[in-house]
Formats: sequence, C-alpha cells, structure tokens
Amino acid sequence: MKIVLQRVKRASVEVDGRLAGAIGRGICLLVGIEKGDTVQAAEFLARKAVDLRIFPDAEGKMNLSLADVGGEVLAVSQFTLAASVKKGRRPSFDGAENPQPAAGLFDHFVGLIRSAGFKVETGVFQAAMDVHIQNDGPVTFILDSKS
Repeated sequence: MKIVLQRVKRASVEVDGRLAGAIGRGICLLVGIEKGDTVQAAEFLARKAVDLRIFPDAEGKMNLSLADVGGEVLAVSQFTLAASVKKGRRPSFDGAENPQPAAGLFDHFVGLIRSAGFKVETGVFQAAMDVHIQNDGPVTFILDSKS
C-alpha cells in the first residue's frame, strides 16, 4: 500500500463536475492499493498518516499531528501509485489490486481514520476525478507499507 500524503490548506475532489468531498486544513491522501496488501498494512498506514507530526508549532517547527491542529482528511483512491515504470515507456498496472478487494481495503482504511475521530471526505472509487489541492508548505511525504 502506498500513500502520497500532502499537508494542505484545503483540498477537494470533483466527479463529473460535482463536488464529492472537500476539507479545510489537514491532509490529502492519495492511496494506492497493491496486490497482496493487507488489513494490517491499512491499519499501520492509517495510524502513521494521522500521527505524523507534520504541522508547525508556535516556533514553526514540524511538531504537531493532525489531531493537535484539528485537521481533516481527504482520501482519494489512486491505482496509478501501484504502477511499474521499470520497462519501456508505458506504465504497467499489473501490481494494482483488483477493484473489488481494493475498494474494500480502501473503505476499511477510511473507516479506521473516521473511527479515530477525524472528518474524512473521499472521492468516488474507480471514477475519473478532479482533485484540487492547495499544498501547505509544500509538505509532501510518501508512505509505503512495505518500507
């Protein structure tokens, strides 16, 4: 499981020109689910994403977590994170999990963050989405359950 985490001032996602989800200050999570990913991987990355101390304290040092700042979460499924670009010029998506199990694991991941008390908005699984991100910093991290 791979996640591109961006600290944001605001973020939203649209599907077919309609707003699917929007947040204020918090984190945007682009979530890629790969074959072989487990519930344990989702649990690990859900905790990691919300517990990272990536928000500035009074001295401007990254020392506060999402909970510390009352932040929100926009989670967007992104199968292209599972792509391999090792060979040729066209990405291979063989490593991406099939849609049905991926959707279930994504929903579990989102549910874990919600159950921890955070507001979580999402896109629409398997839809073409327009994601609008106002990155704060910019601050971006890559989380990988295999690392």
